[in-house]
Amino acid sequence: MSSVEPLVSGGWRPTASLVRAALFSTALAAISVGTGRADLLVLAAPFLVHTVAAVSARPGRSPRVASSRLDHASVREGEGTTLEVTLADCEDVEHAVVSLARGSYTSTRPASGVVGSEALPGERIAMSVDVASLRWGRRGVGEGVVAATDPWAARRWGPVRLLPGMLTTLPLPGAFDSRAPVPHPVGLVGTHPARRTGDGSEFASIRRFQPGDRLRRVHWRVSLRTRELHVTSTVAEEDSSVLLLVDSGVDIGVSEGIRGAASTLDVSVRAAGALAEHYLHQGDRVGLRVLGSTERNAVAVGGGRRHLRRVLDTLARITPGEHHDVATGRMRFRVPAGAVVVVLSPMLSEHAVGATVGLARSGITVVVVDTLPAGLVGDVSAEALGGEAGDRRQTVAWRMRLIERDHLLARVTRVGVPVVAWQGPGTLDSVLRGLGRRLRSPRTVAR
Repeated sequence: MSSVEPLVSGGWRPTASLVRAALFSTALAAISVGTGRADLLVLAAPFLVHTVAAVSARPGRSPRVASSRLDHASVREGEGTTLEVTLADCEDVEHAVVSLARGSYTSTRPASGVVGSEALPGERIAMSVDVASLRWGRRGVGEGVVAATDPWAARRWGPVRLLPGMLTTLPLPGAFDSRAPVPHPVGLVGTHPARRTGDGSEFASIRRFQPGDRLRRVHWRVSLRTRELHVTSTVAEEDSSVLLLVDSGVDIGVSEGIRGAASTLDVSVRAAGALAEHYLHQGDRVGLRVLGSTERNAVAVGGGRRHLRRVLDTLARITPGEHHDVATGRMRFRVPAGAVVVVLSPMLSEHAVGATVGLARSGITVVVVDTLPAGLVGDVSAEALGGEAGDRRQTVAWRMRLIERDHLLARVTRVGVPVVAWQGPGTLDSVLRGLGRRLRSPRTVAR
């Protein structure tokens, strides 16, 4: 719901056309009387009649903004909603206009954001403007002004300012798909093959019949050949836990919304949404932690369609900036047993690298997804970094930042954390398969 704030007095005021008509007709009439020219009086007569009629038909009541609201409180990136503005007490109104201010990541239909409506029989006028949100986040939508004129266009009411209403734009998850299983599922049900036998659909072995085995598992061909009952065993299917760790401490690059270039934070947020959607649809459990400034920086591990909405809503509330808890090391990640932590970060922050290394050294399986866009690697223009065109100092500073980033990535890889660039579908396939082989291989321990 948008609120209303008057820019000027809410009453009726004379328009510029009424003032011009009054001054013009009065001047011509005075000149006509003074010079004795009747033709000038004839020219002044229409303006004088209009002025007298407009003054005598003065409106009695002033209209008021009964409501100004958005049809939806939240949308996805690229989707739109409708701003509806309703004027009440419109007996003396002939025409009303709404004009919306242009936002950085919003578009309107019509493109000008100006919509007018003529008064119909009744006491209310309803006007609507279609508004589309082009980038994830929470922002004010619907800021503008509303004004009205009387039947003679001699008086104007307003303009009255419309304060914006908050619209939550959920990130549109990027395209992602993975055929690689999560390394160590530990749940009760799911689609991932476990490391133990049990009820499932994937073949494990053929063994002798034991009390409690189901008859439908009997393998008759082997049983007849060996003259002993044999049954087929399967690998149990379990669910896994995936904890998404999104680094919102820095945002490099220019964001042009869903239709243009993406910044590092855009890539991180949309990739996190894609991963959450994929694993939740598989029946796994997904949690979220945010390294940065946000109203809520944690979503507990859970599953289901409602949980996906909670994850996307938390991602939409992210704002760039370091969080105090991250800077002081007091943030508790609360990683569930057997969970895989996926860190989505451009690896430009010491805090993100420190959190990643700390999790890896505590024995948790960690994967880093590099969300630095390919267009920002190497020599890039200052304009692509959000600066002024031709600023060589910013370009040189970015080169130095990339060198520092290489050292941070080396620090991560030294503790055995794989780093893979975000490429959409199949991004994690080779990494997850490698982690699965690593967990199944024997390890040497010091005695």
